[in-house]
Amino acid sequence: MKPTRTGALMVGDVVTARCDTPFKEVVRLLEEHRISGLPVIDEDRKVVGVISETDLVLRQARGPESTGVRARCRRLLSGRARRAAAKSRARTAGGVMSTPAVTVRSDATAAEAARLMTEHRVERLPVVDESGVLVGILTRGDLLQVFLRTDDEIQRDVQQEVLLNALWLAPYTVEAAVENGVVTLTGQLERRSEIPIAVGMTRRLDGVVDVVDHLSYRIDDKHPQPTGLAVHGVADDWLRRL
Repeated sequence: MKPTRTGALMVGDVVTARCDTPFKEVVRLLEEHRISGLPVIDEDRKVVGVISETDLVLRQARGPESTGVRARCRRLLSGRARRAAAKSRARTAGGVMSTPAVTVRSDATAAEAARLMTEHRVERLPVVDESGVLVGILTRGDLLQVFLRTDDEIQRDVQQEVLLNALWLAPYTVEAAVENGVVTLTGQLERRSEIPIAVGMTRRLDGVVDVVDHLSYRIDDKHPQPTGLAVHGVADDWLRRL
């Protein structure tokens, strides 16, 4: 199985800024291209930071400087407050950008990119090559493209890639029904240990929303065999990976 890579989903024509790009020019770029953020690159096109609308709004939210001993102590003790204050006074992209930049490799899977977005709470990821050079941009909307695959396409993948190629099952041993991206697996496998493999591999296919497990088994290989003999087969290699 070959899951979709970020390189196939990204947009290659990236709007960027340099560290010395003026603040107003950054705002103009976002407005002109109707985007909510952009990467900041150096002279080698390596990503040094990212700018979002949140970063820019800090300047608008800037209020009068607080005075007094307590206010000065708060500013000294809070690193986050100091960074926010510095951004609110920034005049260039380098001053307002967030660092370090969260990026994703072009050969990473869509699932890996989605995890990065979720963990770091970002809406876009600069895509870089093996040298760290910017090659594209990936948004949440781009990631959702994998869910545009039809139920028939998903069903063919389950039958060919999972049931036939991976588990070596005879035709009609397991039925894969797909509705709105939800795959229902029904049938009997040889061994109990093959069930989580079939479900897990199906879940990783592009476009699969969820998997309903209606599978049964003939041999319970989760428990020691009375004869003391080990059962070997197609599932052994996959079990070692789980």
